[in-house]
Amino acid sequence: MTPTAESVTRVVAALRSRQPEWEALPISARARWLSRYRDWLWDNQSRLEALLIAETGKPAVEAGLEIPYIVQAINYHSRRAPRVLADRRPRPHGVLAMTKRQLIVQRPYSVVGVITPWNFPLGLSLLDAVPALLAGCAVVVKPSELTPKAVSAAVAGWAEIGAPQVLDVVCGDGRAGNAVVAQVDFVQFTGSVRTGRAIARAAADRLIPCALELGGKDAMIVLDDADVTRAANAAVWGAMANCGQMCVSVERVYVESAVYDEFVSQVTAKVAALRPGIDMGRFTNPAQIEVMRRHVDDALSRGATALVRSHGGDGPTVLAGVDHHMLCMTEETFGPTLPVVRVRDEHEAVRLANESRYGLSAVVFSRDRHRAEGVARRIDAGAVNINDVFANLFTLALPQAGWKESGLGTRGGSEAVSKFCRPQAIVAARVTPARELTWYPYTPLRGAAMRRVSRLIGARGFRRRFG
Repeated sequence: MTPTAESVTRVVAALRSRQPEWEALPISARARWLSRYRDWLWDNQSRLEALLIAETGKPAVEAGLEIPYIVQAINYHSRRAPRVLADRRPRPHGVLAMTKRQLIVQRPYSVVGVITPWNFPLGLSLLDAVPALLAGCAVVVKPSELTPKAVSAAVAGWAEIGAPQVLDVVCGDGRAGNAVVAQVDFVQFTGSVRTGRAIARAAADRLIPCALELGGKDAMIVLDDADVTRAANAAVWGAMANCGQMCVSVERVYVESAVYDEFVSQVTAKVAALRPGIDMGRFTNPAQIEVMRRHVDDALSRGATALVRSHGGDGPTVLAGVDHHMLCMTEETFGPTLPVVRVRDEHEAVRLANESRYGLSAVVFSRDRHRAEGVARRIDAGAVNINDVFANLFTLALPQAGWKESGLGTRGGSEAVSKFCRPQAIVAARVTPARELTWYPYTPLRGAAMRRVSRLIGARGFRRRFG
């Protein structure tokens, strides 16, 4: 049952009332609670994974990735939090600043709302909740209405370990999400571009910050000096993992002509060998089946060829003879399709890769590291993986940032904890005369003195300082 706006308001109000005590704890104490929670996640891993499989239809191996991912995030951010959140005293910029004690402290947003989709319910919910909790925020998670059980069970674990009640969950459809956005102080959203735009507008109306990770249409470029077998394996996993239901799925491949035939041959054989229920799960959201069918049917009607396609039209599909007039090359499919394009050279590949309104991540394959990096630097995307796929997701020190319509702000990275804080400047006078030179009353003598001092400090060259 969708909670009412009033019930969401009560949940957020309760979190807000408890947050100051949580913020007042030493960072080490907050980290200890996260460590206990990490142990609880390990102890309940099998139960949580069973809920994931039941709700999402993931294969067991893929369901088994989410808890270890969260645990690594807890370990990494807990190590960094004391340094990231430590008070800082910047060096004075000049003579006048030397008379002031300068201090920068990090103050957390009171309540953070984390709104997540159905494709990685635990991973995406807790990946953002963990650094926010370390920062001293209270957190309310709103999971997709398609996958509420696994997230609710995981959040319940926070209460089970006896932690301060600064983590809670509200379940329901978009109305619950709207109520969260209307109440919290910072919104972290993962989902569609359409919903992301609505959240950005609502956040702007309230003058609160938001971070958005939205859709993708990730491109893979295979250069003529690539390890074709590794590239083909990466393309198949990158396109088909989680039934293609990933914002960073490989959704289009551009292959230089010299290795095109070999690449397509290997990809076709590997996709045809995928085993339903073992390698491939099912669609979590049945609506995505129709999106995929529409994209594939459109491509076939415009002259593309299906090298692999299931009878029902909802299984792993490889398309050749595609171009940018087709929906499968321009709109996010979010399903197990792999369109492959033959290109003349790397310049055409980069041009086509950038011919998209999305810019989440991309992949480049080449045995020449310098050449690959040169191509990567020309791709308009927040992350580029070289001779790998999804690698940026597992390098926790790196930010995940969507360009263009793929997002706003960053997730993770070395600034993941401080992102949920506001810097506060505290300035104290070192010397305290009864009156500063700039204070009332204004007099000609004071004005002349201020003018002379400002020239001595700020001007360069003898004439300007003393003229």
